Amino acid sequence: MSGIGNAPEAAPGRRAPARPGREVNSDFTELARLIQASGLMRRRYGYYWAKLIGLPLLVIAVFAAFVAIGDTWWQLVTAVVLGILFTQVAFLGHDAAHRQIFVSGKWNDWTSLVIGDLFIGMSYGWWRHRHTRHHANPNKLGVDPDTELPVIPLRPEQTRHRSRLFRWLAAHQGLLFFPILPLQGIALHAASVQRVLARERVERRWIEIALLSIRLVGYAVLVFVVLSPALALVFLAVQLGVFGFYMGASFAPNHKGMPLVPADAKLGFLQRQVLTSRNIRGNRLLDVAMGGLNYQIEHHLFPSMARPHLRRAAPIVAEYCRARGIPYTETTLLQSYGIVIRHINRVGLGERDPFDCPLVADRRALG
Repeated sequence: MSGIGNAPEAAPGRRAPARPGREVNSDFTELARLIQASGLMRRRYGYYWAKLIGLPLLVIAVFAAFVAIGDTWWQLVTAVVLGILFTQVAFLGHDAAHRQIFVSGKWNDWTSLVIGDLFIGMSYGWWRHRHTRHHANPNKLGVDPDTELPVIPLRPEQTRHRSRLFRWLAAHQGLLFFPILPLQGIALHAASVQRVLARERVERRWIEIALLSIRLVGYAVLVFVVLSPALALVFLAVQLGVFGFYMGASFAPNHKGMPLVPADAKLGFLQRQVLTSRNIRGNRLLDVAMGGLNYQIEHHLFPSMARPHLRRAAPIVAEYCRARGIPYTETTLLQSYGIVIRHINRVGLGERDPFDCPLVADRRALG
């Protein structure tokens, strides 16, 4: 899966200003040796086998409870539980796609394929294609697909030459960000179906179609068989809403509001990944809740690092970056959401400069 490995790009880029005269990727090579020597790239088979067995069993148990409880509005609690559980399973699929679980690429691929298509209803092929581009060039305009949202503009030029009503809405669009997140669940399913039915070549097309059909059609049929039509619709809306909100709220703090990289900019691997990513400070409960995505800097630098090692790698990477004058950004979860909302509002007003990081601007204002 190109673009998701640990090696930086071979093409030369701009030299890091703090280390003149050195090769652009030498700083990352030093850091990689330090991390490797710390034993943080070793596999965590016990941790992942516990999740690979435990999470599917939990899903089966919740479905059994769903059938046993029957047609009652108390099933909305089950819908919330499923929305949370599906997101946790999605985090596990994300780890497998990044080769964190097994040495074998084939084992990781098939694990992520089954988790994504059968348990989540999200095409692994579609997600891999999109996520690879994101990891290779995070926040790079015209390259990273995560800089584009279908409803909310994330770049100033997206707000130009629009109607007065659109510009007014764009100026207040930060308030719309979180209410729109529940729709992400539907968007992920729709994009997956569109991908596997597209005319271009799709690897394992029929396997993905079969697994997605079982998950999406079979799941909907089960819900309508157990529940009355009105309750079934509400149940699906709640489950999809919780899933979409949880997924969006977990991924949004990581890059939104960090510097946007012009399409023609040349940055070394270490700078490119660290300057465009943000970590979220918290305890181990937050680590579980966010599936390790709160250590976004370490994840981008070492995508195949097992999730449990990210917490230990963070202080090593932070100290390494600070010693070389590379800004290492970390905030609390609530602060990160505030940054995201302010960033989106500023974009709506057309005020954002690509390399102006809101967190840096805030610190300057406080100073």
